Amino acid sequence: MRIGVFDSGLGGLTVVQSMLDLLSDVEIFYIADTRHAPYGEKTTQQILQYSLDITQTFLDTHQIDALVIACNTATSAAITYLRTEFPELVIVGTEPGIKPAMQVTQSGKVGILATPATLKGDKYQELADSLYSGTELELFEQACPGLVEQIEAGEVDSPQTLQMLERWLSPMREVGVDTMVLGCTHYPLATEVIREVMGYPITLIETGEAIAKRLGSLLGIEKTAVGASFMFHATGEIDMLMVEQIMGEYR
Repeated sequence: MRIGVFDSGLGGLTVVQSMLDLLSDVEIFYIADTRHAPYGEKTTQQILQYSLDITQTFLDTHQIDALVIACNTATSAAITYLRTEFPELVIVGTEPGIKPAMQVTQSGKVGILATPATLKGDKYQELADSLYSGTELELFEQACPGLVEQIEAGEVDSPQTLQMLERWLSPMREVGVDTMVLGCTHYPLATEVIREVMGYPITLIETGEAIAKRLGSLLGIEKTAVGASFMFHATGEIDMLMVEQIMGEYR
């Protein structure tokens, strides 16, 4: 089974990790579209075009059976159109884990960290409204412009990144947010500094495992002794040391 996975950069590798942990006998082809990164600050039409081009590349080059959009922003902008354009493909997207956050929060105060494009997108708004309406849950949404670039540059724990996170997270800390949705696949790479800035135990919700399980269910794939393979490609410049650090044991 051949699976194409794409993101604007390194973030989608957190999804690939879960896929390699949970799926067997699959070939995973990954495209980091660093030429056009970050997606979170591009227009919907631009992101849609990037997504179309990458999907066609996967089909032409690797004859994929399934596509994983390992990017919240691209999912919001393109998944509906891609499913119409490529009906033969199994297509799984990424969306912020608001529902699991609702199930685990004790304080009823949930933080949402995401890119500006994700928070402005119709898909996110529909998801938040459908789950949030009629509940006593309080959502504290925070766009994080620049955080993806910091992570891509290997500056996850730099003073500048800590300063950015302090500015964004201090209002959540003050009201007692106890659960935080990482609404971008890059953000799990910053979990340690997020916990450090919050200063108290907090539940962080990421979606890589859920995506891998959903894909396995749709394709009828379970974990066996047969391994999975992984191939990486970037459309522009990328820090391969960061790729090695993230994938480590998986390569």
